[in-house]
Amino acid sequence: MVRLIRPHPGQETILRNEARFRVVACGRRFGKTEIGKIALLERAVRGGRGWWLAPTYGMAAQVWRDLRAACAGISGVRASERERRLDLPGGGLIAVRSAHRPDLLRGMGLDFAVLDEAAFMTPDVWPQIVRPMLLERQGGALFLSSPNGRNWFYELFALAQSGALGWAAFHFTSYDNPLIPRAELDAIRRATPERVWREEYLAEFMAESGQVFRSVRAAASAPAAAPQPGAVYSAGVDWGRDGDFTAVAVIDASARQMVALDRFTGLPWALQRGRLAALCARWRPAAVWAEINSIGSPNVEALQAEGLPVRPFHTSAASKGPLIEGLALAIERGDLALLPDETLLAELAAYRAERLPSGGYRYSAPPGGHDDCVIALALAWHGVRFSGARVDFA
Repeated sequence: MVRLIRPHPGQETILRNEARFRVVACGRRFGKTEIGKIALLERAVRGGRGWWLAPTYGMAAQVWRDLRAACAGISGVRASERERRLDLPGGGLIAVRSAHRPDLLRGMGLDFAVLDEAAFMTPDVWPQIVRPMLLERQGGALFLSSPNGRNWFYELFALAQSGALGWAAFHFTSYDNPLIPRAELDAIRRATPERVWREEYLAEFMAESGQVFRSVRAAASAPAAAPQPGAVYSAGVDWGRDGDFTAVAVIDASARQMVALDRFTGLPWALQRGRLAALCARWRPAAVWAEINSIGSPNVEALQAEGLPVRPFHTSAASKGPLIEGLALAIERGDLALLPDETLLAELAAYRAERLPSGGYRYSAPPGGHDDCVIALALAWHGVRFSGARVDFA
């Protein structure tokens, strides 16, 4: 006996469609993985040979465990952990493979293939590797993914939408999963930048997918200002030296606007710290958030020893996303007024996001560009949100 969850109506619509090739663009938590597992198992128990393909083996690890557990009740099933392969009575076969090295995928003929997070695979995986493996057995394929810009998956979705013979396209948002309370998604919507929300949860194919900061010019409305009694200020620092810049940004938390930006390069560390100390003496920030990666750590320690309210921030893959997305959301919604500094505005406009197979993003300046002002501002805004310089954004 195969044990799987009962599909919800949206999943059922996809599963019962008889098109040979089904392309599914869906939002996060819609339940696409369950669709793939059910479809693959249905073929295997009838003697079909099928593959589950994911961009990396790590992404497919849980799917392999689920498939193995689902088949545990079938008498005579043989499981190979090393090959991540299940051989079922009657000739059925399920194998879990990674598309990270497409050249290693060539092999047996298949009755069915599930391409999970297809938008994050290289464009050659489907036409050059998987499609030929379906020829002799006239096999089918199920493409499951959230969008990743308008790449080859977008083109495949458009082909399926056009009514091409044997193809069917499906589009579902995260709201289409009845098991997720709408209020939960509404809460995520309020805390998520528009670009991320539309691509990840509404499953829209965004032409400008890599753009992080929107409405930058409209937000550049902060006037020249002087320190005000009783105001609470937050500062952020991004360190740089040879070939790079150090940037310091200061935000007035109560007025929700930038009040200062300093950017310089080529100075010895002692002079950089002195310049930062002078800025702090003027604005007296409640906290100065500074990166401690590599060159930042000794500078932070030295400034703390001098009595400055410096707080360390370790930038990692896990911490950078919320840091950048918090700033993007503030600018997008008009919660933060920017100084009309052309270097800052240019860095914000050029800053890019690359969608990763895991669902997260890699944020960076374009090749040859700088992001020191972006990071300094993001750290200063982080201080507004989390270091006591709180603002009510009701």
